[in-house]
Amino acid sequence: MAGRRPQRRREFGTVRQLPSGRWQARYWAPDGNRRKAPETFPTRTDAQTWLTLTQADIERNHWVDPDAGKVNFAAYAVRWIEERGLSATTEELYRRLLRLHLLPTFASVNLDDITPPVVRTWRAERLEATGATTVAKAYRLLKAIMETAADDELIRRNPCRIRGAGSEKAGERPTATVEQVDALAEAMGPRWRLMVYFGAYGPMRPEEQAALRRPDVTLDPLAVKIREAAPELATGRRVEGDTKSMAGRRTVFLPAFLHVEVERHLKWFAEKEPDGLIFVGEKGAPFRRSTFGRKWRRARAKAGLPEGFRFYDLRHTGHTLSTQSGATLKDTMVRAGQSSEKAALIYQHSDGERQREVAGGIDSRVRAVRQRALDQSTTREI
Repeated sequence: MAGRRPQRRREFGTVRQLPSGRWQARYWAPDGNRRKAPETFPTRTDAQTWLTLTQADIERNHWVDPDAGKVNFAAYAVRWIEERGLSATTEELYRRLLRLHLLPTFASVNLDDITPPVVRTWRAERLEATGATTVAKAYRLLKAIMETAADDELIRRNPCRIRGAGSEKAGERPTATVEQVDALAEAMGPRWRLMVYFGAYGPMRPEEQAALRRPDVTLDPLAVKIREAAPELATGRRVEGDTKSMAGRRTVFLPAFLHVEVERHLKWFAEKEPDGLIFVGEKGAPFRRSTFGRKWRRARAKAGLPEGFRFYDLRHTGHTLSTQSGATLKDTMVRAGQSSEKAALIYQHSDGERQREVAGGIDSRVRAVRQRALDQSTTREI
């Protein structure tokens, strides 16, 4: 009886010539399915070379299912945002960038159809339509989404490869002088003047001030403990939660000249409950960005500051005064609630005593400027 013929080993792939004269390559994919190359080749050698390269990708675990990228970008991007666990303000920003700058181009496109040339064309068109800072933010979002798609093995490589495209090159923000800060505070009126001083000499973010309550403020020592933030979304809803980063949870020691301002505000304007808010509107509700914004624009004009000067720019004034008062970079970062991964900063230290010294330095500088202004005024009258 003749023995069984040995079973023929299945070949990885084959090539064949089509009626058109071109060559087709077929192979067995890791998922067990027989697949064809996405294109045909002019010669047998070209087809065989493609097979060899594909087999090498499979052996190195670099193979990507050619159908994996047939996923709609819009659906994937929306799910990407939902799965990130973002803060309310960041999620609002991402959804706005997606709606206004990414979906108009990529809503009906599959992930694997977004190629480097497509990304370059999209970016060039956006730069013509809107500001470079907004385009940089949109590009970073697109790059992050596509990087996750690459990690999910839906695409072979991230198509966002434009060097520096995600970097924002905003101009240097302006600072206000001590006299301009005082003018702003005066123009904002008694209820809101302390917010101006907290913004400049804290320097505290507006969303941090919105979350301040009576237990967060002490008169001896004169300090504010920042534990939370309450940013206002575009819908008008305030979202109480964590600060912008862990560095945002801090104690800010204030210059002594603000003692009267803080004491008076607590007595006249803060909510009376033991846990009451520090800053509320005339009707007792948390202040609204729209209402505050109108007051700010009028005060800015009275103080002689440029139209582009934002409330947030008061922080730059605080940074400048801290540095001029002898604060180190680490001192300034702690005071402003900023974080950095630069190794040089790890070896610098800024404790509560040093923060008191920084506050004292600011106090001395502001008092000196005010005294000079008073002396000059007195001299003119004489």
